[in-house]
Amino acid sequence: MKQKVGVIGLGAMGRGMAASLRRAGFAVHVCDIRAEAAEEFVRDGGVACASPAVLAAACDVVFCVVVNAEQTEAVLFGPDGAAAALRPGSVFALCSTVAPAFAIALEARLEALGLLFLDAPISGGAARAAAGEMTMMTAGRPAAYAKCDAMLEAMATRVYRLGASAGNGSKVKIINQLLAGVHIAAAAEAMALGIREGVAPEALYEVITHSAGNSWMFENRMAHVLAGDYTPLSAVDIFVKDLGLVLDTARATKFPLPLSAAAHQMFMMASTAGHAREDDAAVIKIFPGITLPAAREKA
Repeated sequence: MKQKVGVIGLGAMGRGMAASLRRAGFAVHVCDIRAEAAEEFVRDGGVACASPAVLAAACDVVFCVVVNAEQTEAVLFGPDGAAAALRPGSVFALCSTVAPAFAIALEARLEALGLLFLDAPISGGAARAAAGEMTMMTAGRPAAYAKCDAMLEAMATRVYRLGASAGNGSKVKIINQLLAGVHIAAAAEAMALGIREGVAPEALYEVITHSAGNSWMFENRMAHVLAGDYTPLSAVDIFVKDLGLVLDTARATKFPLPLSAAAHQMFMMASTAGHAREDDAAVIKIFPGITLPAAREKA
């Protein structure tokens, strides 16, 4: 009999994770606030569940891939929540980017219910999630790993074990998000300056991606700008949230993060200007008059 595993949240990453688990031979149960997303997934095999509680009752391991801590609270403790339906000894693995303090507190709350918790944020993007090639930054009890090791291997090429209790997984993830957000903001600023100075955007992209100033984020996100395609793979508001978590964590110990603060303001500007749900590369739109079509017309 196939081992049952649940995935709650079928967004850009969750759907790929569920597909990787199905491909590895697990019996995958899925749940999403959008019923059509779950139904679409199960056409190729799997079970759609009407609520987190229904999914939790069927599975001993549940991966939660929702947007934030508030949605996690709803998944676990809201109406038809998973926490009351999970059997003692089951694992709840949280893959969302949340404050480390939230992950630490959640582990204690679930352990009080006889449940295991894995602090397991993810990175790599939708394509790597679909290919089973994500990076996972994990921390948790040995008993939690013992129950889901094979599942982690099915979803990720790199599973980092960062501690025997929750916290370090989320700490490393927000540091990753610090770098990612700053790199995207810097890439957008550099591309905007080049466009303003009359450099052909395609030529600028070609030179920078073969020079010391390149970064993975410049190469990836400025390709979206060149294409004029701001379909959200990771939205502007994701970095409003994630850089906010970075700053909140540092503020607790009065640790200065000047570059993170500047990048956060850039994403806030883009969000309030109406680009909240566009791809995070749309942060370039905060620069007045900087659009790719306008640059091409000048050229």
